[in-house]
Amino acid sequence: MADTHARGHSYHLVDPSPWPAVGAIGALVTAFGLIFFMHDVTPWLLVIGVAILAYTLIAWWRDVIDEGEVRGDHTPVVQIGLRYGMVLFIASEVMFFVAWFWAFFDAAIYTGGVENSMEMIGRAAYTGGQWPPTDVTPFNPWSLPFLNTIILLTSGTTVTWAHHALKAGDRRNFILGLWLTILLGVTFTGVQAYEYVHASFTMDGGIYGSTFYMATGFHGAHVIIGTIFLMVCLVRAYKGHFKPDHHFGFEAAAWYWHFVDVVWLFLFTFVYWWASWGATTLQ
Repeated sequence: MADTHARGHSYHLVDPSPWPAVGAIGALVTAFGLIFFMHDVTPWLLVIGVAILAYTLIAWWRDVIDEGEVRGDHTPVVQIGLRYGMVLFIASEVMFFVAWFWAFFDAAIYTGGVENSMEMIGRAAYTGGQWPPTDVTPFNPWSLPFLNTIILLTSGTTVTWAHHALKAGDRRNFILGLWLTILLGVTFTGVQAYEYVHASFTMDGGIYGSTFYMATGFHGAHVIIGTIFLMVCLVRAYKGHFKPDHHFGFEAAAWYWHFVDVVWLFLFTFVYWWASWGATTLQ
């Protein structure tokens, strides 16, 4: 009898899945939950929405792993499509951070406001006509921010080491490199949390705090997401999922981690270092 699953092409025709619909419901519940939470109605709708989204992601990615590792649906042609998808996703994330940098530079360069045909934006009242504003004591860039720069750049080295070990078939060093990268990612998050706790300004304290925390906070969220991404890869590594010629799941995590590294270099250079020139810094 002929194999009913045999096919004469290299493409993956996905089976019907409930996860797009379930994820859409979760996103809708989360959106309304955020509205209710911000208006002090109830936090529970937000909790339910996030739980639905988390379950959707876990179940959907479980199915994707099964497609690639068990069913063999991730042929070389399909892997090219996965790579294109990851590249486009990272490109969208780049534009996401462009928005935060745009807001930061607009506030830092035009401290007195921008005159246009309609009105004069009275920003000087909030900045004192200088950057950083007169009532803000920024972080010393060569203290905790520089330490975190070293930590994150080192993690970029360890994840590259893990990648090269995997391609060479060295499973022991692959797992060791993954462990080191995850530990460095957790350390970075801990240092940044300590930094936030000891900051002399808050997010709602003015234009400096809002632009600072939006840029660095969203980057911190990406570090946490990337760390979880690598943790999942570590579990899969122990299960023997990755092969020297078939490991896009880890490769995507490595790309994402390098993207996080590059964004931090821009944050350190401009948000921490350049923005603190001539100011009294928090030691």
